[in-house]
Amino acid sequence: MIAKRLKSKLQSGSMIRKMFEEGMRLKKLYGDENVFDFSIGNPDLDLPPDVADALVRIASDPTPATHGYMSNSGYLSTRTAVAERLSEQSGRTVAPESVVMTAGAAGALNVVLKTLLDPGDEVILLAPFFVEYLSYVDNHGGQSVVVQTDDAFMPDPEAIRQAITPRTKAIIINTPNNPSGAVYGPAELESLRSVLESADHPIYVISDEPYNEIVYDGVSVPSTLALFTHVIVCYSYSKSLSLAGERIGYIAVKDTADDYRDLMDGLVMANRILGFVNAPSLIQKTIEAAIRLNARVDVENYQARRDALHEILVKAGFDCPKPAGALYLFPRSPLADDRAFVDIAARYNILCAPGSAFGRPGHFRLAFCVGMPVIRGSANAFMALGKEMGLI
Repeated sequence: MIAKRLKSKLQSGSMIRKMFEEGMRLKKLYGDENVFDFSIGNPDLDLPPDVADALVRIASDPTPATHGYMSNSGYLSTRTAVAERLSEQSGRTVAPESVVMTAGAAGALNVVLKTLLDPGDEVILLAPFFVEYLSYVDNHGGQSVVVQTDDAFMPDPEAIRQAITPRTKAIIINTPNNPSGAVYGPAELESLRSVLESADHPIYVISDEPYNEIVYDGVSVPSTLALFTHVIVCYSYSKSLSLAGERIGYIAVKDTADDYRDLMDGLVMANRILGFVNAPSLIQKTIEAAIRLNARVDVENYQARRDALHEILVKAGFDCPKPAGALYLFPRSPLADDRAFVDIAARYNILCAPGSAFGRPGHFRLAFCVGMPVIRGSANAFMALGKEMGLI
């Protein structure tokens, strides 16, 4: 018999993945053009051409051991490129020794939590949050403490203060946020820093930043490395380079973080013993080239999709704030039971995820990293759904 803890997770499952699978079923029945699948944040933009060229060139490199083992922390040349970019962004020197290349941000988060947590240690999660955070904390014996953000999805300093206990080891922040698209500004982060520094022990800020370069309307994302003392950044190139399937990212630690040297040694060991061993060699070298090229996906394309889907939702009567970043709209559900609403939406072949899956009931998430024909084709379905809900 498999482990009871895992069996319970299988039974609860992931609503996001379930909706994704439902989308595949409906497309077979009704055709792709008649199903409006906004359930999962799977980037569909092409890899930037210069990066694709670099990938082919590196894959063809005849140099011996090009695809062999390297340090568990990754190639020094790749970590140097990452560190230089972070130094530019943060305005402070980041050394290559402060960087560990990882199998995406998910791998990075698990490596960090494995390194930090003793059984029963608490990790504060700000709702709404990426649903897998709960499992990641549980993977390493920790306890998740969920704290709601305010009505604009910004951190509530007093609620965070009240949630801190002697067992609080870390807080995970995610800005730009999945699912809300909120971007924490300097004032919000300064208030958070003040609360954390008033605690009687160091609390690590684990900053999950896969959407850091996916922002709109001239919004800028403050550097967490510049602002916080005990900060650990987890990054993924899944969104900024459309490399989700390649699983590549990094951990970067500020050298002022508590127990810095043991922390870095622990991260390298955790990267190995969790079975990642090292981030994929081919994609590490590709990332190095991408950094030198200053490459990223076409964010303006995503902004056009955000605007188009937001306009459709508003016309259909939904209460839908326009996100400043990331790849999602997070409207308010017309029904208090957001899961029931998602089921009703599916009757119109609109697939989305309930806010309760992200720790924020009363909302639903729409991923707009889909083709513009899907977005435009959904207009009539949303209008009909809005009418059934009494919104128009």
